[in-house]
Amino acid sequence: MALESKSLLKLLCERKITIFPGVYDGYSARLVSVSGFETATISGAGLSESRLGWADRGILTFKDNLNACAEIASCCDLKLVADADTGYGNAVNVHFTVKAFERAGVHCLSIEDQVFPKRCGHMSGKRLISLSEAKDKIKAAVDARTSDEFLIRARTDAANIDGVNAAVDRLGEYIECGADCVFADALHNIDDIKTIASAAAKPLFVNMGFGLRKRSTTPLISPTELESIGVKAVSYPRLLTSAAVRGMRLAIDAFNSDVVGKGLTVDRPDLAVDFDELNELVGLDFLSSLEERFVKD
Repeated sequence: MALESKSLLKLLCERKITIFPGVYDGYSARLVSVSGFETATISGAGLSESRLGWADRGILTFKDNLNACAEIASCCDLKLVADADTGYGNAVNVHFTVKAFERAGVHCLSIEDQVFPKRCGHMSGKRLISLSEAKDKIKAAVDARTSDEFLIRARTDAANIDGVNAAVDRLGEYIECGADCVFADALHNIDDIKTIASAAAKPLFVNMGFGLRKRSTTPLISPTELESIGVKAVSYPRLLTSAAVRGMRLAIDAFNSDVVGKGLTVDRPDLAVDFDELNELVGLDFLSSLEERFVKD
């Protein structure tokens, strides 16, 4: 008998930290799943950059985001966190945003306290809405969901603007409003992470960005070390987007140099998967089995 899958909330409450690679399309979702992960975060930045070609500065619309998340949810069994940015308006808008994303098949929705249009938490120029308005949004989000299994994650960007104590205070208020888990973005150092983890009464997410590359805003810290200081979940929203760009750049450079420039015929398995591997990843065997069962000549 197959073991019953744990709910996302149960995973977050375990002693062991839960890892959320970032996904942004069918390829990345399937890769994360076949690599053995149960959970993933749908990167708002990844969607904006890959689907629209624009940086994460509030260009991705509600419908763009919702449709992309529904498509990703439909092709995998991952427990997914979706990023609803600021909720696309006031608390009334948040009500309908939550309803829509719950129907889309994700397992958790993140609502943040930036002024719209928001920007990536690691960019300069962020501004916060009032605490009162932010609390109303979290209350509306919790009230709107149909199932308690659908989690509301409250995010604050206060640490980068007003300091870590302000972030602690805001997350505490959001928990009082019913948030199931919390997320403080752009924390500057491990001491700030420790401060927030020790104060948070609900599971804390932190963002480790690219995973394999450093950046100037938040230091890279291993999941093991994060777990030791009380962090319950770590996301790597930029890992696969940055890896995809690197891989595509290497492939197009080799193609341009050797095939176009030198007129060579080359076979580079180090730069591209073959037809069979690609088909295996994207479920061709399953589609063929459906055809054999239901399509009759």
